[in-house]
Amino acid sequence: MNTSQSSDRVIVFALLGVGATLERRLDRSLSNIKGISFSEFQLLDALARSQGATSTRVDLAAAIAMTPSGVTRALKPLERLGFVETIRDGRDARRSLATLTDEGHELVADANGVVDDVVSSYDALVKLDNQSRANLLDILRSLAI
Repeated sequence: MNTSQSSDRVIVFALLGVGATLERRLDRSLSNIKGISFSEFQLLDALARSQGATSTRVDLAAAIAMTPSGVTRALKPLERLGFVETIRDGRDARRSLATLTDEGHELVADANGVVDDVVSSYDALVKLDNQSRANLLDILRSLAI
């Protein structure tokens, strides 16, 4: 392995470590305060942002980088808790749509506050000035391609 590959590997591992740290913090806070995991929050948030707070499982999967079957499994407990309901597509009986209930909307709004609190308390970001934040965001977006 050459030096360039080695340093790229260090960068990738550092990014993964930062991501894992943030995800653990978000997961812990959401679980303790709202009783949902971070992955459940991501699913509910994606659903809330979809048109009419209604979406197919395939579209939800694309929005949060899950498989459609993974979305189906993740939605089941959220349906039992009353945050999501499944309705049949009026135009295609083979398709079902997930829709956010009133309780789901309330949960997402509350959970967004928890996420904002965790993010605003992340020291590494708090220390960055606006230009550094913009540069970091540009770099991260370019890496996500």
